[in-house]
Amino acid sequence: MKIDLSTTWTPSQQEFDLFARISGDDNPIHVDPEFSARTAFGRTVSHGMLIYTKLWGMLIAAHPGITQTGQTMMFPNPCYTGEPVELRVNGECPGTLSVRAVRAADGADLLVGETEVA
Repeated sequence: MKIDLSTTWTPSQQEFDLFARISGDDNPIHVDPEFSARTAFGRTVSHGMLIYTKLWGMLIAAHPGITQTGQTMMFPNPCYTGEPVELRVNGECPGTLSVRAVRAADGADLLVGETEVA
């Protein structure tokens, strides 16, 4: 089956904070605006797996019952609160799906990867 999905998501600090509580990853770069302001990023950045969770959730909503058998991903640029992100999933199921998150304002790749699905 051919899969071609896309949507736009605008992350919030509340989502970063909730994901930190759920995942246990409370690194201040994700949850502490004062700390993050003093880093090279200048503000909080998303957990990479929060971005992937948004992509996977989009896929599950469109195709309930799909299962993942493997994944690879890179996070070449930071994802910030309040900046719209284009989420895209496409490919063949069963098979390999391309997953990608792109900052809408400048086209910067935030997550680039593949997921193997059955």
